[in-house]
Amino acid sequence: MNIQLLGPLSAEMGGVSLVPNAGKPRQLLALLALNADQVLPVATLMEEIWGTEMPRSALTTLQTYILQLRRLIGAALPPDGGLGPKDVLVTRHGGYLLRMPRRSVDAYEYERLIAVGRQAGDGGDDVAASDAYRQALELWRGPALVDVRIGPVLEVELARLEESRLGVLERRIEADLRLGRHEQLLTELTMLTGRHPLHENLHAQCMTALYRSGRQWRALEVYQGLRGRLVEELGLEPSARVRRLHQAILAADPALDVRVGGRRDTLSAFAA
Repeated sequence: MNIQLLGPLSAEMGGVSLVPNAGKPRQLLALLALNADQVLPVATLMEEIWGTEMPRSALTTLQTYILQLRRLIGAALPPDGGLGPKDVLVTRHGGYLLRMPRRSVDAYEYERLIAVGRQAGDGGDDVAASDAYRQALELWRGPALVDVRIGPVLEVELARLEESRLGVLERRIEADLRLGRHEQLLTELTMLTGRHPLHENLHAQCMTALYRSGRQWRALEVYQGLRGRLVEELGLEPSARVRRLHQAILAADPALDVRVGGRRDTLSAFAA
């Protein structure tokens, strides 16, 4: 079985799709896959599908959805494989479990690659870290579960994934900056700061890349744009670290230059 959650929902076994047409069974499959090989309590599944307004028939209806998923699984299982649908979508005391290797779910492969990148970065190997983070980000095919109705349980999971995606992107860019790839990053960072107009770290990375590319004036413009938006929309000044980065750019501080083998992040050099 192969399931993709980082984009439109896709689930296949032996080339046969397991994705139901109906909305609520799709929702159920997505939640089970996002918690592959873990028991999900019936109460959690019902909360996802109905929220706080559960019909009296909620349990019976949930069992019907489970039956629909098992029928799809049964149609995809090889006849001589020795497994039945109930061996894949397993009933456990008080809940259900989708039994499958986690490596077959793209969200888990994404988490594995992040761990590889973090370990490489901690060990000083920015090339390996950048590569692992890039591979993790390439698993995304658009917003996660974009074609699935989202209830309260999935909403929390998707918020976590999206926040993680942005954090991984920042770490990959940081590794690339340490590797001296500032000019290659300019287009991407310009797009990202436009998409996240109040995100200080992305703006700091953009300022650093511009400065290192010989565009000091443009780096200062990025700072002024960020400051204007923060003041206007939130009534806040940029953080002390970003202000120190701005001062360093004004002073052409050598600490901003690429340091081969250096381990400082864009902002850490300007921490208090």
